[in-house]
Amino acid sequence: MDGHSLFYSFFLIFSGAAVVTTIALYTRQPLLVAYIVLGALVGPYGLGYVEDLDLLSEIASIGIIFLLFLLGLDLQPKALLATMKKSSLTALLSSLLFAATGYIIGRLFGFPHNESLIIGAAMMFSSTIIAIKLLPMTVLHHRHTGELMIGLLLIQDVIAILILIVLLSGDLGKIDIQQLSMVFAVLPLLAFAAIGFVKHVLLKLITRFDHFHEYIFLLAIGWCLGFSQLAYYLGLSVEIGALIAGISLATSPISQFIAVNLRPLRDFFLVMFFFSIGAQLNLMLLPEVWLPALVLSFCILAIKPMAFRFLLVKQQETRELAWDVGFRLGQNSEFSLLIAFVSVQMGWITEHTSLLIQATVIITILISTYIVMLNYPSPIAISEKLRRD
Repeated sequence: MDGHSLFYSFFLIFSGAAVVTTIALYTRQPLLVAYIVLGALVGPYGLGYVEDLDLLSEIASIGIIFLLFLLGLDLQPKALLATMKKSSLTALLSSLLFAATGYIIGRLFGFPHNESLIIGAAMMFSSTIIAIKLLPMTVLHHRHTGELMIGLLLIQDVIAILILIVLLSGDLGKIDIQQLSMVFAVLPLLAFAAIGFVKHVLLKLITRFDHFHEYIFLLAIGWCLGFSQLAYYLGLSVEIGALIAGISLATSPISQFIAVNLRPLRDFFLVMFFFSIGAQLNLMLLPEVWLPALVLSFCILAIKPMAFRFLLVKQQETRELAWDVGFRLGQNSEFSLLIAFVSVQMGWITEHTSLLIQATVIITILISTYIVMLNYPSPIAISEKLRRD
C-alpha cells in the first residue's frame, strides 16, 4: 500500500497512538504528550512515515471546530457576555505584556525588528484546546472559573483574528480598515442570526423529530459545520463560527444530549491535531533555535500565570481562582502556530523564526499540561484525587 495514502497515515496515527498511550498510562504520563511525541517520531522530520501533513492538519482542524462547538453548548449567552465584559481589560493588558516579552527576547537573540514583532504577536495567546481539554466539563463549566477562562480566550481569539488580518494585508504595520470594520460589524449580526435561526427553525425541527436520535446527531453536525463555513465566508474564523453555533443552542434542553454524542467524534479529530503539532516540528533545525526557544518558553511559563494572577486579583477575584486560571492559560496557542505559518507564507519570517515559535508552543504546552495535571482538577489528571470529568 502506498506509504503516502490517507489510510496508511490513519493506520500509523491511531495504531501508533494505541501503543504510545498504553505506555503513557502505565507510566502515568499525559495522553496529549504521547500524541505529540508520536507525531515527532513518525512525521516527516522524524522517521518520515507520514508526510502529507497539509491534509492531516486540515482534518485535525475539524477537531478544534467540534471542541469549540461543544464548549459553546455549555455556555449561557447572558453569563458569557457579562464575563467577557469583565475580562476585557485583563485580556488586553496581559496580551500586551506577553507580546512585549516575545519581542524583547527576539531582539536579544538577534532576530530582526519585523520578525521580533511576529514572535511577540505569537506569544499573546493561550491555547483554547489545552485549556478546555484540561477543564473538567461537569465541574468548572458551570462555575465562574470556567466562564472567566472562556471570556479571556474569546477576547484573545478576536485579537488573533486582527493580527492575521494585518499579516494577510500585505504590509506589516498597516491594517485593512475595511476588512477590520467588517469583522466588528459582522460578529454581532452573526450571533443574533444564529440565535434567531435556532429559535425559529432548529428547535422546531428538534421538537418534531426528537425521537430520531440519528437525525439530531446529523442536524447538530450540519449546524456546527454549516455555521462555521458561513462565518468564514463573512471574514471571521471557522472556530468563532463553531463557538457561536454552540452558544446559540445552549438554551435548548437537548444541548447536553448533543454534547455527549459528539464528544467521541471530537476526540477522534483532536488526536490528529496533537499528532500534527509534533509532526510539524523540524528536528533538523532545532540545534539552531533551542536556546532562544528554551529562554522564551521559560519566560512565558513564568510570566503568564503571574500576570493573570495579578490582573484578576485587581478585579476582585480570589487569589486561588486567579492562580488556577493563570496556570491553565500558561501556555502558547494553536493561533501561534497559525501566525507562524501565515508569516512564513507571506515572507515576513524565515523558517528558523517559525521553528522558534513552533518549539516554544510545544514546550509550553507540554510543561503547562504537566503543571495543571499535577496541581489542579482535570479529566486526565494523574492523581485520582484530582481527576474530574
